[in-house]
Amino acid sequence: MLKRRFNIGENRGQTLSDAPGRGLMHICYVGLCLSVVVMLSACSSEGTSDLEDFVAKVKEKNPGQVEPLPELKPFEKYAYSAYFDGIKDPFVTWATINPKVDRLKGAGGGMDNGVFPDGERTREALESYPLETLTMVGSLEYSNESWGLIKAPDGIIYRVKSGSYIGQNHGKISKVSSEDVALIEIVSDGLGGWENRPVELSLNEE
Repeated sequence: MLKRRFNIGENRGQTLSDAPGRGLMHICYVGLCLSVVVMLSACSSEGTSDLEDFVAKVKEKNPGQVEPLPELKPFEKYAYSAYFDGIKDPFVTWATINPKVDRLKGAGGGMDNGVFPDGERTREALESYPLETLTMVGSLEYSNESWGLIKAPDGIIYRVKSGSYIGQNHGKISKVSSEDVALIEIVSDGLGGWENRPVELSLNEE
């Protein structure tokens, strides 16, 4: 029992003797950490001093002035008077113009000769193509009436006779023979009115 107590006391004495050394090491470690923090803060403050000086100099300079925006002028309205001056409306095509309006235009500017397109009639199939794209490929006689055979760009062959309409200028067929198809187109006269133009579509013998 005495020996065991002696050993315990010896170990306890050794533990107490080591305590001052460990405390000293802890103090040194804390001091070293504080030194590192102080050095880092000093370096960071020295590293940004040039940037702070530059910003201060820029702020001291004259910031200048922004040029004012140009003055916007109010939009001036303009009333298009071509209708009353006998000039064709640029936003309306000849094929869709109202014949009643065209009659008024002819009376106001161009010569009123009674020629104007019939905008109320039903359009025929060959009026969808320009006249120069249509080809006469033959003719035939049926019930004492002459018929022309017209080939369209889509490859379909249509039968036409006197009174049929073809082309995009209100062309009305006046005569069909074995050699050609005669028609009268209605075109602008350049003065706000209309005029007749005779045209022939000859047989293509190729």
